[in-house]
Amino acid sequence: MPGGPYRREKALIMSPFAVVATTDDGSRRSDRRVLDEATRPTGPARDPQRTYTRRELMSGRHLVDIHDHLRADLARIHRLAERVADGSTEAGAARAEINAMALRRTDPALTTYCANYCRMVTMHHGIEDASMFPHLRRADPRLAPVITRLEQEHHAIHGVLEEVDRALVGYVGDPSTVDRLRAAVDLLSDTLLSHLAYEEHELVEPIARLGMH
Repeated sequence: MPGGPYRREKALIMSPFAVVATTDDGSRRSDRRVLDEATRPTGPARDPQRTYTRRELMSGRHLVDIHDHLRADLARIHRLAERVADGSTEAGAARAEINAMALRRTDPALTTYCANYCRMVTMHHGIEDASMFPHLRRADPRLAPVITRLEQEHHAIHGVLEEVDRALVGYVGDPSTVDRLRAAVDLLSDTLLSHLAYEEHELVEPIARLGMH
């Protein structure tokens, strides 16, 4: 058949945009702020007449799925750090739980898990900066202000990740500094969750419309 299976899919399964971006509820753990949320630009309004294939909708949903993994593991770091800090979880139990996490590595320690999580966030942002963002900027120049802001926020988040790293180093040498580590993780949580929600709100539809790269 002319056009092949993709043409057939496009003809039969066109539907309105149905991918729901994650909402930032505004709750914060830290008193510090590193992102200027009030001045964030927005992209072009969605075309209400545009419909999407299942494949396009899945492309838009893929970003949310990746972010959901980051959010879930960040929440687990918080819970574990709190239990270790207040003494309700002993080292053996903490090690067993970390071993069960999706991001676990061979050294089952809180510091190792946090460090690996930070590396995963850095890798995710690196892929976006090198591939997805340039593609979207070329494909729809109206997205340029949003993408520029997202790139700037990646740099800001990198600075927060470095704070977490320094707090981890301090905690290894002196476990009594766990409050400093918790404060660094709180700031990372606030900053990263805000950024992920903004990115989804602005990019899930363009990704569905334009592809990832």
